[in-house]
Amino acid sequence: MTPSIRQFFVNILGAAALVGCGSALAAPPAGPAIHVDIPVRLKHADVVFNMDHRAFAGDLPVGMHYMDLLAQRYKKQSIRGKIIGVFHGDGAYMVLDDRAYDAARHVSTGNPYAGLIAHLRAQGVQIEECRVSMMAHHWGNSDLLPGVLVNGGAVARLIQLHQEGYAQIQP
Repeated sequence: MTPSIRQFFVNILGAAALVGCGSALAAPPAGPAIHVDIPVRLKHADVVFNMDHRAFAGDLPVGMHYMDLLAQRYKKQSIRGKIIGVFHGDGAYMVLDDRAYDAARHVSTGNPYAGLIAHLRAQGVQIEECRVSMMAHHWGNSDLLPGVLVNGGAVARLIQLHQEGYAQIQP
């Protein structure tokens, strides 16, 4: 296994641990018993996903997948808190509407992530796009998927959320 592939699986397994595995990976093969020394029980968690780069498991954006798993865990375990996805930099294009997505990516497929973004929003995940990234690409609010909010700048927003007690996840 090459170092980059090995690191990919390390990152995926680490992220799966964050959300308690859930449906992130298939059921583990039978093996030695595992004793959990430090159980994780959350009552409240405010989390921001820093979506500044592309990270995929196949065609599935890892960060969006883990936003979904975490939202499911919040509901299942009655965890209070908020999940925010801040899209910027190399990941900014993922929240564009079909027309703007096609122009930005030089394709004619429409945005393949539109359904996932809508699903996340339906679960209460707040999706934000960076004004600075929009300016750099000459995008306007009308280029975004429905319900995507524009923040004044992703880096400052991440700092603001950290100061408000949010945990940052970097998928």
